[in-house]
Amino acid sequence: MPVVRAQQLPVLTQYMFNQMAYNPGYAGSNGGICVNGLIREQWLGFKDNDGNRIAPESIFLTVDSPIKFLHGALGGSIMSDRIGFFNNIGVKIGYAFRMDVGAGEFSAGIQANMMNYQIDFAKFTGHIIQSDDPIFLDPNKKNDLTIDADLGIYYEVPDKYYIGLSAGQLFQSKGRNSYFQQRRTYFLTGGYNWMLPNYPNFEIKPSAIFVYDGAAFSFNIAALVAYKKKFWGGLEYRFQDAVSLLVGANIKSFRVGISYDVSTSALTRYNSGSIEVMLGYCFKIEVEKYRKRYKNTRFL
Repeated sequence: MPVVRAQQLPVLTQYMFNQMAYNPGYAGSNGGICVNGLIREQWLGFKDNDGNRIAPESIFLTVDSPIKFLHGALGGSIMSDRIGFFNNIGVKIGYAFRMDVGAGEFSAGIQANMMNYQIDFAKFTGHIIQSDDPIFLDPNKKNDLTIDADLGIYYEVPDKYYIGLSAGQLFQSKGRNSYFQQRRTYFLTGGYNWMLPNYPNFEIKPSAIFVYDGAAFSFNIAALVAYKKKFWGGLEYRFQDAVSLLVGANIKSFRVGISYDVSTSALTRYNSGSIEVMLGYCFKIEVEKYRKRYKNTRFL
């Protein structure tokens, strides 16, 4: 039986604001109860010969919060991802242990990953090269529920830099009905905040994410300019895929962002680019730090 490998996990342009989608160790990093939503329409106008829209469509909703008595944070996400004739819905729930290390905070997280895969084999009619392929003999929708796990570590010095390393779909779970197998994927993220010496209201924020699934390697590199920590804009490059424009703003406890990708691959003439819209809210909570005690013979 032939094996086909392709994009599994969604590609995000605003990855620097949506790290819960990649790394369970990120939970609690904002120091509050944070809810973040994102909608991505990839390759606008991309269709097959029958007029079916087969380009990826992704929706994310993530929630995370530090939990004092657990010495860490809880986080979770809900994802809907449509690509081709696949319609996938996933739920993730995890925990991250957090501790102060040096000038920053280190965390290590783990989360359960439950995915429901649905594939409509009926829509493959007219696309089948080998008509006697047993996979396509039953032209109906098929579903699979897989359970897997993600791991991640994350370290951040506030307003300075961050670095994260994570692995998703560790067990590479396989569906029995859809013939679909998850692919273990590794993520390395990092970012730096550089305040301009003579212009303290401006910050330059370079960042990057590297993705490897054992077969293909990709990366995004971005540079944002922020003004008074309220407004930002910048450019991003995705390896062999797109150049992107990003803009956004912090309005009190809300964060709004939008990005637009211009394709640079061979698919350029078949689509009108990709667009992402992000909306987040973070309710800050005070987490009491561990108080160090010192004994002195003068004060007994």
